[in-house]
Amino acid sequence: MRLTAKSEYGLLAMIDLASRPLGSPVSAREISESQAIPSKFLEQLLSTLRKAGLVSA
Repeated sequence: MRLTAKSEYGLLAMIDLASRPLGSPVSAREISESQAIPSKFLEQLLSTLRKAGLVSA
């Protein structure tokens, strides 16, 4: 199965969040650095995920 870069980065961000202790705050910068996702792109992705109710601000 082939994923778009946006889909792949979104999954990586969600996996990163799921691997952390429940309820522990994490910055977009931390996710960006640990998953090698461009920070500006990640900010857009997180906004989309937030609107979908998958992550909270």
